[in-house]
Amino acid sequence: MRWVFEHSLHARLETRTSKFGTVAIAFLTLELSIEAAQSLKDKRQVVRSLKDRLRATFNVAVAELDSSGLWNRATIGVVSVSDSRDYLDGLMRNVERHAMRIANNGGAEVTDSFVEFY
Repeated sequence: MRWVFEHSLHARLETRTSKFGTVAIAFLTLELSIEAAQSLKDKRQVVRSLKDRLRATFNVAVAELDSSGLWNRATIGVVSVSDSRDYLDGLMRNVERHAMRIANNGGAEVTDSFVEFY
């Protein structure tokens, strides 16, 4: 498999037969509402805490996807790779539940989430 980058940040996944067999990629998107944030610094603190704790707990790649200037909104992406789609499905469900707990404790709320598999 390889990523082919088109335009600015859009990517398309091309599958290629390899000696390693099939590889599954799970991509979880979390939309956050941070009503307690009074500044971008407050927002960054909540987002950084969420990202660091998810990385440490689940060994996944985490990044803020939409770094808009809005104080009370954030979009977080979580990615993992495995040879088992079932494993990734369970992992992303656990990540989502844990992210909701972390967000609630940090003064935020997960307003929307969805998982894509490639």
